[in-house]
Amino acid sequence: MKGFKLNPEFVIRDEQSLRSLFDATHALALQKCQDSLGKHAQDFIRRSPFLCIGTQDLNGKADVSPRGDPAGFVKILDERTLVIPDRPGNNRLDTLVNILANPTVGLLFIIPGFDDTLRVNGRATLVTDADLLASMSVNDRAPKLAIVVEVSEVFMHCAKAFRRSHLWSLDHFQDRTTMPSLLKIILDETTGAPSNGNEMRKIDEDLEDEYKRTLY
Repeated sequence: MKGFKLNPEFVIRDEQSLRSLFDATHALALQKCQDSLGKHAQDFIRRSPFLCIGTQDLNGKADVSPRGDPAGFVKILDERTLVIPDRPGNNRLDTLVNILANPTVGLLFIIPGFDDTLRVNGRATLVTDADLLASMSVNDRAPKLAIVVEVSEVFMHCAKAFRRSHLWSLDHFQDRTTMPSLLKIILDETTGAPSNGNEMRKIDEDLEDEYKRTLY
């Protein structure tokens, strides 16, 4: 595969050039943006078991991380404040380190079966308040810290992306076995995966056991 090179003739370099490609923004698309969590936004968050959080460091290096738990895992402290528990992960801490450098975050809340989504933007703070963490315990295990988000923008996002992708359609679900396992992919791209199928199978089984032990 040859390296791709952009033709500078087709590069968009300013907002005016960008907006000239599109119709004017619909008034309702501008009006829907709120600065606090209304009753419908709060209800959406309470129903959501999954979100993606976008962050950047001071140099603009971006990261998007998935977060999931039983529905309603994000606590609503008031109409301008959310709290996200930080569950055990791979300890890269990309999201958390970025927040320390640049507290601006973007959240995308998703509900299985819903084609529309909820977008929330704001400023994040990492906290270790014991009482707050205890209130988010699962299986008697409290998170080590939580992400408190001071909300600045809230709005619903339309269903087009989910409908184009057929995300919830069983007819479009793909067979996971058509690609290697997570660990085989990582090993293939790093130290090399074992050629012995039984050895690789044992590695995959150990990961499943680790999931059971360290989910919370």
